[in-house]
Amino acid sequence: MRALAVRAAAVLAAGAVLPSGTNAQDVNSREEFRWSGTVARGGVVEIKGINGAISATGATGDQVEVLAVKSGRRNDPAEVRIEVVEHGGGVTLCAVYPHGSGDEANRCEPGDAGRLHARHNDVAVRWEVRVPRGLRFRGRTVNGEMAATGLTGSVDLATVNGDVAISTTAFATARTVNGSIEARMSGPPEGDASFETVNGSIALDVADDTGARVDASWLNGGLETALPFAVRGGIGRRSARGVLGAGGPTLTLRTVNGSIRIH
Repeated sequence: MRALAVRAAAVLAAGAVLPSGTNAQDVNSREEFRWSGTVARGGVVEIKGINGAISATGATGDQVEVLAVKSGRRNDPAEVRIEVVEHGGGVTLCAVYPHGSGDEANRCEPGDAGRLHARHNDVAVRWEVRVPRGLRFRGRTVNGEMAATGLTGSVDLATVNGDVAISTTAFATARTVNGSIEARMSGPPEGDASFETVNGSIALDVADDTGARVDASWLNGGLETALPFAVRGGIGRRSARGVLGAGGPTLTLRTVNGSIRIH
């Protein structure tokens, strides 16, 4: 397997002189981690965090560039390690919190593998990523907004508490629980895709000739589409099934409190 060209660095920036009577653990501290490297065309750049936002934008060169800014009030940012895992499909970077031991220890692994949890630790890690053309991007966090804009590869984002924003010339999939989803995609679906939230709206801006089977449901909201939509399987007050254009892969849209718009 071809080795990645890697450059990594960590820089600590802590508070200066503490006022008299101030507990050092109650003062914000900050630490930065930087990494850059190359990933073969078609590979994936993956970020896995827990607390903190993730932002990815397009890069002009062939270098993946990652900045992770760690900050904490009660806990020391140095307690959270940033791990870089090279694998055949690309590269995965994780925020690894101090938790567990043995089989219960946190582990940074690609895709759905590994284990990442944080318990009683207030360190947040904010990610900024530059993604070259031809690469896919995958992001995971729990508490934080997610944005992947100006990309050319497929995008897969998931959070629990936070909004999701996407723009790519390929296609995407996204999910959150407490937040809205906005996605602009000019490429055709590469396979079944889903956009899911509980408390928030879903707004998709797709190419005029997009073809897909649509399976949409909502509780408090509705469905609006500016593209030709042929009903297949019925349409009701809280769900709709049909076909966009000439049909194709299944596009699943789910929300509870919010509307669904396709433009």
